[in-house]
Amino acid sequence: MVLLDNTITSVALPDMRQRLHTTLTGLQWIVDAYVLAVAMLLLAAGVCADRFGRKRVFLGGLAVFTLASALCSVSTTVGWLLAARVLQGIGAAALSPASLALLGSAYTVPQERVKAIGLWAGLSGIGLAAGPVAGGVLVDLFDWRAIFLINIPIGVVSLLAGARVLRESRNPAAAPLDLPGQALSILGVGALTFGLIEAGDRGWTSPLILGSFAATVVLLALFIAVEARSAAPMLPLGLFRKRLFTVSNTAMTVVGFGLMGSGFFFSQFFVTVQGASVLRAGLETLACSLAMVVCSPYAARFAARFGFRSVVTLGLLLAGIGLLTMADVHHDTAYAGVWWRLALTGVGFGLTMSPLTGAAISSVRPEEGGLASGISSTTRQIGAVFGVAVLGAIVRTRQEHGASFGDGLDTAFLAAGAVTLAGAVLTGLWLVRDKPAPAAAPQAQPAGSPSAGVRR
Repeated sequence: MVLLDNTITSVALPDMRQRLHTTLTGLQWIVDAYVLAVAMLLLAAGVCADRFGRKRVFLGGLAVFTLASALCSVSTTVGWLLAARVLQGIGAAALSPASLALLGSAYTVPQERVKAIGLWAGLSGIGLAAGPVAGGVLVDLFDWRAIFLINIPIGVVSLLAGARVLRESRNPAAAPLDLPGQALSILGVGALTFGLIEAGDRGWTSPLILGSFAATVVLLALFIAVEARSAAPMLPLGLFRKRLFTVSNTAMTVVGFGLMGSGFFFSQFFVTVQGASVLRAGLETLACSLAMVVCSPYAARFAARFGFRSVVTLGLLLAGIGLLTMADVHHDTAYAGVWWRLALTGVGFGLTMSPLTGAAISSVRPEEGGLASGISSTTRQIGAVFGVAVLGAIVRTRQEHGASFGDGLDTAFLAAGAVTLAGAVLTGLWLVRDKPAPAAAPQAQPAGSPSAGVRR
């Protein structure tokens, strides 16, 4: 449900725009309200699951997600829908880490755990791939509200089954919640997102927009200062001294930026520029998500054989080329000239996510692996927030200068491709471990001393 919500919502955006009488800015908030809540609460939710009980947090998140889906389906205004989307994101943030933690505690034999997590990832991939088709069918038969109604029966059945069969587990030694760091991170990233999304309507030099950017700098500086002094920070800054960890998370931000930012516009291109139905648009965008789902299971194997740097750099290179070629697609381009560009983008991004998470985990101590995985997921979600905000701002700015929506999309796809290719350069040069410090040269011992000639 969590991953399905990303792709299924993107397909329904054209219908939302028409029925809710909103603008591109409103659509950006509909997507980013959910993704921002997930991004900012993932790490805290993982700590809560370990500290207060994984089953309790999982079922609580599932209940919130299901209730929020019902509220989304009966929304009559954009404001109402945004509030429900934030609530849905809170539920999703609790669901994801708690579900994986429950699997880890239920399967104590390593081989069984690997199989269970593999099935978890496979079902997640199905949700990702099913979104465009399911969204197209539901919106075509009913309207955009149906994409949220589908979560209700799944959520209710899962709640009943989970309450009965799941076993509670917790980690008594879990770290305490870092409430100051959590609050500052939400305010800082939220202020930056507000500035990027609203600048298109209010103007880049508007006092409110300039103030939001200034507040971002202050809040994030305070966040770094608080985290540096905290005994149990939500984001240990020392991890970023490791080059492999820093580069892998930077690249993961690029993946979120390119994948979610461009995906926000795929269905809008087919519906608004080429005049396709929502159902047809959903089927046509399937080329990207299906290619990503097919390639993702092989990415970890390729990384184990050829190394993180080779596989990730190739993936970002392919994705960047795919996005650049999307800028050459217009209203009269046949689908035969479009699908391979989407597929190339999907193959590229499919090769990156698993190896980047693996690189982040391998760069830290074993006991920090869960934290590293959570940070990797968070950076991808933050990249997604900025991708929707920045690329949307590019489209609106181009339209303000007289360009059509299609021309604005061309510029946005070029920007997404350029950022993705820059990520490929970054990983190609620096996605490697730090070189170990050279051993200190042994000091000369005076002849005849007791330790002379003794080798340790």
